[in-house]
Parts: sequence; structure tokens; C-alpha cells
Amino acid sequence: MKFNQFLPPTLLSLMLICTSVTHAQGLPAEVIHVQSKPLTHMIEAIGGLSANESIILRPEQSGSVEKVLFTEGATVQSGETLIVLESSLYKAQLQESKARVNLSRIAYNRAASLVKKKVGSQQDMDSSLAQLQVDQAQQQVAQTQLDKMTIKAPFDGVIGLRKFSPGDYVTVGQDLVELADINTMKVDFRVPENQLANIHTGQQIRIQVDALPGETFNGSIYAIAPSIDERSHNIAIRAKIENRDNLLRPGLFARIQIITRTNENAVMVPEQAIIPQNDSFFVMTVSDGKIAMAPVELGLRRDGEVNIIAGLDAGQVIVTAGQIKLFPGSPVTPVFVDGTAEQSAQPSAEQPGA
Repeated sequence: MKFNQFLPPTLLSLMLICTSVTHAQGLPAEVIHVQSKPLTHMIEAIGGLSANESIILRPEQSGSVEKVLFTEGATVQSGETLIVLESSLYKAQLQESKARVNLSRIAYNRAASLVKKKVGSQQDMDSSLAQLQVDQAQQQVAQTQLDKMTIKAPFDGVIGLRKFSPGDYVTVGQDLVELADINTMKVDFRVPENQLANIHTGQQIRIQVDALPGETFNGSIYAIAPSIDERSHNIAIRAKIENRDNLLRPGLFARIQIITRTNENAVMVPEQAIIPQNDSFFVMTVSDGKIAMAPVELGLRRDGEVNIIAGLDAGQVIVTAGQIKLFPGSPVTPVFVDGTAEQSAQPSAEQPGA
């Protein structure tokens, strides 16, 4: 007994019609229209972030901490007083030197007056002048020593965590606190020597850090090392990054993309459309409802897509899924998965009755 005997005549007729239509149109396959889009060519590298300027504030003279005039983690301005050391001894020395200068000036004026009246010697006037200059120099030394008891910010930045307390006795060269300018960051990285021709100052870069997933920061190269490392055959490069909202911090690991050039009309296709055969690559195209094999030359890969350097043009229809069932010359029923066929089939506003 055959299966067809259990089917109503009408249903059996419909199945026969659908089967004949399927054979006439061919097997269904997912297809898209090839489109051109901008493609950025880049070099990838890894590096580390550092502050634009960063120092550890250290005293040039010993003394006890009298005042702490900053808040840890706060922003400070260039020239702002941060730490004051006890300086009574240096103030007294400055007053003593000022008194000596006044006395030497009086002696010099008296000697000069006598010489003018021709009752004094030139040698006495010269000696008094020399003593005045020595005392003035000692006053400058005393003033400098007093000034060094006050520690100021040498540039705008963010003050770090202090390593001392008010009243502590600090010595010359002791680490007190870090000051860093993080409005702009530096990133140091290396690229192979064969990329030297593709690197130049002013070149744009993008960086990403693991600590801020999804965030991208832009910058530019401003310095290239004059020599290449003989062991690694890499060249050191430094770039500046605009630290948006001060999100970046010195010491972070960075992934760098160096933009070398941009192709505004690159032909891009999905990776699954590529068919490797031996040492060659092909793409199935659809023309007049039939399959054809197009040899292609591949370029860069970006986010699941491949740049086709030669072999395809924008506007061609290619198969992206179902290739295993197809062969050159076979009929195919295209199923557009990019929506282009539906858009092209819609009537325009200028058509009658639209």
C-alpha cells in the first residue's frame, strides 16, 4: 500500500506542484548584496601608561613639618604651597644678613662721600664696596635657604598619598608625596622594525585598557626613538592620550591600535562566505538565479568580516550560508538576510498609486 493512497487528491496535487517549483527554482541559500564601507588599516601593540609629568616631592633641607596645606588626592595648581617646614633658624639668619648689608651699605656710602670730597682713599671705597657685595650675596643665600623650607607644586596635577605626618622630622631627599599631571597621559610601546615606514609623529592611535572594558581613548604619536633595539629589533614609540574624565591612571596595561591609513570604499564580506580550496579562496556568487565560483584575494580581517582586495565588486550577490549543498551552475533560491532585496522591492514614492 502506498502512502499517496491516504492523501486527499487536492493535497497530493499541491505537494506535487510545490516539489516541481522547488526543483525549478533550486535550493534556498542565504545571500547578501556585497557592500563597500570604510576600512581602517592599523598596527596593534601593547604598552604601559604613565603620567604626563610625575615627581616625588622631596625636601632640599632637613627640618620638622610645621604645616601640611594639601588634601590627599586633590588637584593642586602650579606654585601652590603644599608643605611648610619649621624655619625659625633660617629666618634669624636672614635677619642677621640683612643687618650686615645695611651696615656695609653705610660704610660704602661714607667711603664714597670721602672720596668725592677728596679726603678719603679709593682703596677704602673699593674695600667697602666689596664687603657690601659679599654681604648681599650672603643675604641671598639666607633667603634661598628660607625659601627651601616651603615646598610648592612645580606644575598643575593631582597630589598623592603623603608618607609623613605633621611634626615629623624629614631629611634631605626623603620621599614625601607624589604629584602627577594626569590630564594627559603618556603611553610607551614598541613595534617591529619592519613597520618603521608606517610610523610617523602626529599619527593617530586608539587605546583600550582592561580596567575599563568598552572604553576607547584617542591620542597621537609625538616621539619615536632614534635607534632600534639590536636584540628585539623593535623601535620604541611614545604617544600622548587625552585622559577623558581622568579615567586613566599611570601604570595601567594598554592595548594600542596605530591607525596607518583608511580605505573609504573597501569591499567587505562575512568570513563564512569564504571557501578555501588548496591555496586559493573562492566566493559563491548568484547571477540570473545560478551559482558561480569567484576566485578572490583576501586582505585584512575585522570583526567577523574579510576585506576582498580583488575578485568582487560592490553590489554583487554572494552566498553566506548553505554552500555545501550548492555547486557551480546549479539553480538557487536566494534568501536575502541583509534586507536589501526587500528594500529594493518596495515601490518608490514617485510611482503612481504610492
